[in-house]
Amino acid sequence: MTLQAYLFFLPACLALNLSFGPNNLLSVTYGARYGLRQATLAGSGRLAAFAIMITLSGLGMGTLLLASETAFTVVKFAGAAYLVWLGIRLLRAPAPTVAPLHRAEAEPEAVPPLKRLIRQEFTVAIGNPKAILIFTAFLPQFAVADAYALSYTQVALTFLALEWTTLLFYGWLGLRMGRWTSKPGAMHWLNRVSGGMMVFFGVLLALARRPAT
Repeated sequence: MTLQAYLFFLPACLALNLSFGPNNLLSVTYGARYGLRQATLAGSGRLAAFAIMITLSGLGMGTLLLASETAFTVVKFAGAAYLVWLGIRLLRAPAPTVAPLHRAEAEPEAVPPLKRLIRQEFTVAIGNPKAILIFTAFLPQFAVADAYALSYTQVALTFLALEWTTLLFYGWLGLRMGRWTSKPGAMHWLNRVSGGMMVFFGVLLALARRPAT
């Protein structure tokens, strides 16, 4: 990829990474409830899911999924159901107790196992067929035909690096929100807002239609 094309790709890709969706909502929620370190490590599940989806799109399998109405519908409703389930869990979750806030990173009590947070990030990402559409329609157009494999790898690695930066930013934003809302009552409202938004994302995904091919 030429330098000019790469400099055009970077801001477009960053805007895509920064768009607020269910995974970035998870980073905010984890940052507020469990701290920046847990939110960042949990994001590795999202990166793994996106790496798989980007690879499939690069091999042309993303187009195959979008061409199959049955496959798209199955993935869509499975992902939507999981988002709604996560939202309901957040709505019903008790307000966490936040530790004293003079340290660099507040550490709430009763932090769940990291494997569970990673799995949730992975499942939310992999259960969204719209992401396949994004990767299939967006990333390959920046690859160079004469060096497709090398340039597509460059594009994919850049996307994942920017995604990691994004989840770090949203995790930090959640951490700041957690510090501002250190009272249990405020954290209870944070749970309700996060849970309601997660249910909303689930409904939007369930209503999504397969793109015309």
